[in-house]
Amino acid sequence: MITPSGHKVYGMAAEYPSAAALYEAAKQVRDSGFKRWDVHSPCPIHGMDDAMGLSKSCLSAFVLGGGITGLLTAAIMEFGPSSLLYPLDVHGKPTNFFTVPAFFPIMFELTILFSAFTAFFAMLGMNFLPRWNHPMFNWERFKRATNDGFFLVIEARDPRFSEKEARELLEKSGGRHITMVHEE
Repeated sequence: MITPSGHKVYGMAAEYPSAAALYEAAKQVRDSGFKRWDVHSPCPIHGMDDAMGLSKSCLSAFVLGGGITGLLTAAIMEFGPSSLLYPLDVHGKPTNFFTVPAFFPIMFELTILFSAFTAFFAMLGMNFLPRWNHPMFNWERFKRATNDGFFLVIEARDPRFSEKEARELLEKSGGRHITMVHEE
């Protein structure tokens, strides 16, 4: 959405007087059918995920995949050379599957290492980070978000977004200082 002055619109935002008011507003926005919106508060609000209608994150599936990749990488790196490529008989120790106990520490460490890196990079990707400047920083009142401000923003990229409908919903939900937030 572009304003008549040529600015790209990020969304419609409102400030709320308390965490309880923001919680109730989140339930109203969820029930009205909007999909692209977010809340900002200086502290965690118990139950906000349910109020927003958020489901479980798929990050755990990425981490599981990273862990399995780490385990298989360790197994291939250890069993390949010691059992297939260069099997050596050292003091009568086996060169087959019975050597697994000696490989457990490295298998464990690579599983953890790959899981940690996968969690880190998947989280960055899922949150579209790094993002050096968020459009909400363009709103002067948003500076209070880390101190005592409670904010809700309905993004313009939501399929149901219209300036009139978003403003009416934010007013009905008790929002104050309702404003259009621009991208630049």
